[in-house]
Amino acid sequence: MDSRRAESFSDGVFAVAITVLVFNLLPIAGDTAGTRAPHTLTAGSLAGYWPAYLAYLVSFLTIGIMWVNHHGLTVRITRVDRPLLLLNMFLLLGIVAIPFPTALVADHLNDSAAGKVAAVTYGLVMIAISVGYCAIWLYVTTHRESLGAQNLVLRRSATVRFTAGNAGYVAATLIALVTPVAALSMYGLLAVYYMFEHLPDAAMEDASGEE
Repeated sequence: MDSRRAESFSDGVFAVAITVLVFNLLPIAGDTAGTRAPHTLTAGSLAGYWPAYLAYLVSFLTIGIMWVNHHGLTVRITRVDRPLLLLNMFLLLGIVAIPFPTALVADHLNDSAAGKVAAVTYGLVMIAISVGYCAIWLYVTTHRESLGAQNLVLRRSATVRFTAGNAGYVAATLIALVTPVAALSMYGLLAVYYMFEHLPDAAMEDASGEE
């Protein structure tokens, strides 16, 4: 199958997931209008919903940057086979689920016990997505000829940079058992880490002799 068809389908899933995130913010307007007169709405009352804003920001950045990196990887191939499609489906399973833990965090971050459960659930989804990305990366780099990506070279440095988030998400999930807010901040920082390009070296011929 042409890789463009698979990428188009994936783009649609990313678009749906990132759009659904805003639905978690819409009830805020209803809550403020339903519990007090509209003219009493203040910046302070809106600020009370900061967990929802933080969860939205972290998840929006995460999905957006994951989409950028997904494109950066798939643009390097011209064909996809059945195993790669299945790996991509596993990845999308996690992507489209992100609004769920986002809603949990938005609603329960201020609650000590429930906040921990919500933040850990968020982390487990992130770990699953990270595993999906690693599986796709390793599959593409080890099947580059059949996928039409002969110039994609498997280099240790690129693999380490691209998969380093796994350990970060595991660490953040463990921290969520103690401090949910700190864990959510770590999830956001991991999104920023992946904002930087980690693939160019792996897409170039290994002229330097690095393995």
